[in-house]
Amino acid sequence: MARLRDKIVLITGAGGAIGRAVAGAVRREGGVAITTDLAGRDGIDHALDVTAEEDWRKVLAEVERAHRRLDGLVNAAGIALLATIEDTDYAAWRRVMAVNLDGTFLGCKHALALLKREGGAIVNLSSISGIVGGHNLAAYNASKGGVRLLTKSVALHGARLRPQVRCNSVHPAFLEGPMVEDILAQTGRPEIARGQLARDIPLGRLGEPAEVADMCVYLLSDESRFVTGAEFAIDGGLTAR
Repeated sequence: MARLRDKIVLITGAGGAIGRAVAGAVRREGGVAITTDLAGRDGIDHALDVTAEEDWRKVLAEVERAHRRLDGLVNAAGIALLATIEDTDYAAWRRVMAVNLDGTFLGCKHALALLKREGGAIVNLSSISGIVGGHNLAAYNASKGGVRLLTKSVALHGARLRPQVRCNSVHPAFLEGPMVEDILAQTGRPEIARGQLARDIPLGRLGEPAEVADMCVYLLSDESRFVTGAEFAIDGGLTAR
């Protein structure tokens, strides 16, 4: 069953593990995946720095020329920083906020003009760290918590449009892939840290990008037509405690 048949979906951070998995899932379900990431990343359709407003304007203008509409946006670009509030310098704080929160804001803001032509859906990648805190995730917690509430505001605005645009956030726990490998490396004890992460999750393992992609497909599809402003934890039971 092609759950996204002929839907045009723009994906940021498509060179990363989640973005790449989402693009593959969109294509598998019959949709058209328009992939974006920083210039030089492999396998992308358009170079896009999500923190650069002019980049957004250029890419969306190209989407309009090619397709005349947009049915879905997945804001999957993101970076992580392992540091306490005392250890986080202001430049690093601003960089995390710029990519994770400002980039999501710019995507939602500028994509709406195309999304509201025929109605559509936005999926914002937050994190379990946008719901619960960590002592050494000060900037990451703040940025992903911002994405969580920005999503709700966009959803309420989108519900007032005609046609309507839905917006939901997805909150994974730690997933297999380069971002987590980088975080683990920052601890100086990656194997010990990996074991601790797995033990903290009731299902006893890290998640897979494909599991997040499956949730994104649902939220982009007409199956979720009555779902907006919601947050979906994909965390192996972590927040059930």
